[in-house]
Amino acid sequence: MGARRDGELTRTTNRTTVERKSERELVVTRMFNGPPRIVFEAWTKPELLERWWAPKSTGVSLLSCEVDVRVGGRYRFEFSHEVSKPMVFFGRYLEVTPHSRLVWTNDESDGGAVTTVTFEEKGGKTLLVMHELYPSREALDDAIAGMEGGMPEMFAQLDDLLVTLGGSVERP
Repeated sequence: MGARRDGELTRTTNRTTVERKSERELVVTRMFNGPPRIVFEAWTKPELLERWWAPKSTGVSLLSCEVDVRVGGRYRFEFSHEVSKPMVFFGRYLEVTPHSRLVWTNDESDGGAVTTVTFEEKGGKTLLVMHELYPSREALDDAIAGMEGGMPEMFAQLDDLLVTLGGSVERP
């Protein structure tokens, strides 16, 4: 998404950075050309998550998406893959600050991270920072390859979705 024309969002190529900050921490950053309100909604509404959350090139599809985005609320994503059995990711929301911050647990394994996503307004755009804290170096080692490959593609899919949403997501 690039420059706005008549209040509409257009697609551009924004760079996704995946950086290991320590033995247990991973940080993913990307600028989105849309306001935090719309980017946040794309992370919290199941009908929007379903449209971008699985990297299409991997043959993974999102079978179900259940989210109860409130402190103590739960989420559950079930994915299918053409060559393996379905995968399920689930956890609970620890913090929810509309349009600026989400924190959740990843409870599907002992190596699950605590994920914090912030949405910072930068001149009509959103700087998104996703911080993951893993319980061990080994858990991060297991996760990092998928993050480096999948997150840039998923965020590009989110870019595409944001273009279609423009200013159309309901205001609270």
